[in-house]
Order: sequence, then structure tokens, then C-alpha cells
Amino acid sequence: MTNSQILLVEDEPDIALIIADLLSAQGHHVAHAATGPDGLHAATNHRYDLLILDVMLPGLDGFALCQKMRQQGFDGGILMLTARGQVADRVQGLHLGADDYLAKPFDPHELTARVTALLRRMGKEALTPVTRFQFGPVSVDFSVPAVHRHGAPVNLAAKEMQLLRCLIDHRGQVLTREWLLTQVWRHQPFITPRTVDVHIAWLRQKLEEEPQTPKHILTVRGEGYRFTG
Repeated sequence: MTNSQILLVEDEPDIALIIADLLSAQGHHVAHAATGPDGLHAATNHRYDLLILDVMLPGLDGFALCQKMRQQGFDGGILMLTARGQVADRVQGLHLGADDYLAKPFDPHELTARVTALLRRMGKEALTPVTRFQFGPVSVDFSVPAVHRHGAPVNLAAKEMQLLRCLIDHRGQVLTREWLLTQVWRHQPFITPRTVDVHIAWLRQKLEEEPQTPKHILTVRGEGYRFTG
């Protein structure tokens, strides 16, 4: 499965750069347009899984752009991003076909969480969660939960099992340490990205045939981790 294609239509360069960096770090492919007409042209001529639209855009505002894309049959997700926070604006955007709405200034974790949730609802983010999964000599049953390697039971701590579940449910995708922290540790105090590295090392020791040269739990240098089954 390829990572999601996202079009960001935002006329403020600093905000556009922040959003693009956040989403690119999660493995998404992010294209950017700075005006409404440019955004419409890009969205019409390329297939995107998600549109992130600022409301106050030059040439064509985000509401009109959202409406035009829905009229053209766009069936991906649309997230409206704007400084406007009034209920009437949110209602207008939703009536015109938006799926979600986030007001500036935004928290980076909330933005990425909303994008992930929206892509999941659209069937674009995670593969179908599985109850049982096998890779190499390892078999996993999340309903018990239980893990076996070469038929022998493997004892995984609760966080190790949650991390393994995250990796398997998003197999093939690059997952950043920050994203894994939000999914497994839920912003617990004193938890750092190094925590993810340590738990990944433990999983490799318990599950990989050669932990120093893993075949399934892979490091993507400068980005995070990717699981291949």
C-alpha cells in the first residue's frame, strides 16, 4: 500500500511549511498550492486522498473550492483549516461537503491525529486491522493476546504488544516515533521518542531471527520505522 496523497491549499507560507513537514514526517506525500484557483487545478488534475483547505484563500475561498470539488465527484477527505472559529463557519463548511474542521492556531498533534482519523474513515490510512497475523516463524493472535515463535510462546509486555499491533495494522507505512508515541503511550509524562527505540529493540530481540539485521521491523533513517510482513 502506498502512503496517502494530500493536497494542502494554504496561502501562508510559514503555516504551509509546518503542516507539510508534519505530514511528510508521517510518510504522506504532500503537495501545496497557495491560491484557490491553483488548488482547484491541482485537485482536478491529480488524484488525492485528502484535501486540507484554508478558508481565506486568494482567488477562490476554501468553501467554494470544497463545494466545487464535491460537485466534480471528489470522494476523498476534506479538512477545513482556518483562523475562523465561529460555529456558523464550521456548519457552512460541513454543509458544503467538508468532513472535519480545525481552527488556527492548531496543536500539531491534534492536526496529525485528525488527518490520521479522517484517512482511516476514508479507508486510506491503515490496512484492515487483523486478529491473527503471521510473519516468518512468528504468529500473533491479538484476541488472546498471544505470540509464538517457532511454536514456542513469547512473552510480550503490554506496551510491546500495543506497539506490535500498531506496526502490523499500518504495515508497509513509515511511522514516526512521535506518531507511535501518541498511539501507544498517549502523551504520558516523561515519555520520549527514545522510549519507542527501546521498545522496538526489545521487539526485535524477541521476534526477529537476527535482531541486528531485522527483516520485518525496519528502521527508516531520519523518519521512523516500517513493518513488512
